[in-house]
Amino acid sequence: MSVSGERLDSELVRGWCKQTSSALGVLMSSFLETHGFPPGENAITLATDESHESTDELVDLTPIPSDLATLYWVICEVSLPDVDNGYFIHSASTVAEHFQEYGSVRIDDECPALVFASDGGGHLFAVTGSGRVWRSTTASWFDDFEVTAASIREFLEQIGRRVVGQDRPGSPAR
Repeated sequence: MSVSGERLDSELVRGWCKQTSSALGVLMSSFLETHGFPPGENAITLATDESHESTDELVDLTPIPSDLATLYWVICEVSLPDVDNGYFIHSASTVAEHFQEYGSVRIDDECPALVFASDGGGHLFAVTGSGRVWRSTTASWFDDFEVTAASIREFLEQIGRRVVGQDRPGSPAR
């Protein structure tokens, strides 16, 4: 789907939304039968005029990596509670609220990082000015972070592969 190091563009994000939504539809159609309980609300919510305003407000509040701005130009938020342990890309307004409450996170020698996502276990995902995506080692804003993806593009690809992989026979039930 991509080559790491390339900048994220809106077309790629739209393609990711379409592919992942399609795979999510397949996964949700057999979820109850496969897992023995009904799925939660799994959705990729596309950006709106209101979410674009929130993105502009976030940019005014703090510098954000251009790939994150591109992501928010296409996606408002992502909620995938039934994919692995869950994945949540927070809305720009939520990111702004968290930034105002907690500030940015410090990661090694990187510029301060902006938390933009989390998983169902409370681990946080932050993006730095270099574009790398980091995952907290615990469910805390103040502990260590480890690189999880070279870019937001790679992060999206990882989530997309997990959606597709979870639908395959033999995938572990949650």
